[in-house]
This record gives sequence, C-alpha cells and structure tokens, in this order.
Amino acid sequence: MSDIDLEPGADPERAERARKLFSGPIAFLKSAPALEHLPPPSMPEIAFAGRSNVGKSSLLNALTNRNGLARTSVTPGRTQELNYFDVGEPLVFRLVDMPGYGFAKAPKDVVKKWRYLINDYLRGRAVLKRTLVLIDSRHGLKDVDREFLEMLDTAAVSYRIVLTKADKIKASELAAVHAATEAEARKHAAAHPEVIVTSSEKGLGIAELRTAVLEAVEV
Repeated sequence: MSDIDLEPGADPERAERARKLFSGPIAFLKSAPALEHLPPPSMPEIAFAGRSNVGKSSLLNALTNRNGLARTSVTPGRTQELNYFDVGEPLVFRLVDMPGYGFAKAPKDVVKKWRYLINDYLRGRAVLKRTLVLIDSRHGLKDVDREFLEMLDTAAVSYRIVLTKADKIKASELAAVHAATEAEARKHAAAHPEVIVTSSEKGLGIAELRTAVLEAVEV
C-alpha cells in the first residue's frame, strides 16, 4: 500500500479497490453528439469537465494508466461530444469526457450546441454521480470556470474541483492557488469542499483522484 498516497481520512480499502479497478479493463464505449445517443442510464457516471487545453485528456490517460484512452490535442475545442468509457468487468461505472468549455475561437453555433448538450445532460442525467471540474493550477479559477460552476449549482449536480499541471508552477504558488480554490469551492452548495491537486506527468494526486472517483460511485 506504500505506493498509494492517501488524503487524510481516506479509506485505505477503497483506495486499494480503486487501484485494482483502474488497473483492470477500461474501454471506450461511444461518442454522443446529442442526448439521443447517450447509453441507457443503467450505470453510475463520473464526468470530467474543464476549459479547453486544461489537460483533461492527459489526466484521463494518467487516471486509467493508459496512454491513448483519451485523445490529447493542442487544438482547443476538439472534443465536441460526450465520450463514454466503461470501467470494470463486469461493468462498475462509466467515465464521461465532456466537451471543453471556454473556446473563444469556436463558431457561435458550436458554442450554442455545446450549451444545449451540457445543460440537458447535467439536468437530466440521474445516474451522474459527480462532475470533476479541472482547473489549470497556473491560472486558477477564471470567470468562464465560475460560469460552469454556476451551471452545476443550478442543475444541483455534485462536483469536485481538480487542479491540473501542478508540476508547472512553484510550490508556494501552488499552495496559494490551492487555498484560494478551496475557499471558493466552500461558497458553492453543490461543490465538494476539498480540492485535489494533480500532475499527469509526475503522477501527483492520481491515486487520490482514483479513490475519489470510486467514493463518488459508491456513496
């Protein structure tokens, strides 16, 4: 168990189950450009959201210990569909890679389509257990992030903030961003009060994130 870095108060048994689960079968299921293409709501879902280029695909790849599960791209707004991944065999839950938000150069009709898709998904998906909102550690919460948090608050969707790219800034700056983000998270009724700090490149916080995902599924 020494390879698992647990947050204070974490359940070590759950952490070990999460490690084994994410080491087992994980497979791409489908892409859903509209609600009618979603899989039947028969399994718990954990969604990943964030600004374009926040490092979402890299974090999903690190989380699942697979290099090519989620595509990475330097082109903002590449993902315009809900991408589903089955976790476990037999199936335990599904990960949902949501389209990135805040892509300023996207056509207005694309942004409008994104809003309709995401709003409808958040409001109408009873099996959605939690949304993980990724925030770039170098920038902290931006207005576009706060707008998305308000969408989640309005939809009454439980969410937790995850800081990405923690290896890209100084430790003192990271500590300040972490504290400020947690302070802001506590102002939102639907937000988990504790923020997870991660680095896809260094593996920081990945075990904690896996445990948090499984906890959300099981609660």
